[in-house]
Amino acid sequence: MIIGKVIGTVVSTRKNEMLIGSKFMLVQHLENGNLVEKYIVAVDSVGAGIGETVLIALGSAARLALDNREAPVDATIVGIVD
Repeated sequence: MIIGKVIGTVVSTRKNEMLIGSKFMLVQHLENGNLVEKYIVAVDSVGAGIGETVLIALGSAARLALDNREAPVDATIVGIVD
């Protein structure tokens, strides 16, 4: 898992049919409480918004967090940090 801050959304005009209806978010990594120049695009499974700090699951755990476990996903937002 990684922690990051949502800095924007990603709009896709074409995507895999298993991802239709999914919201993609651009997340900047947080390391030791500081933003670093690393970014990741993640599927939002919890309704996160821009400016929120989130937890991201990677790899097969990212697919398991979604309703469709066959979706081609490598990063999923699984939590919002208070």
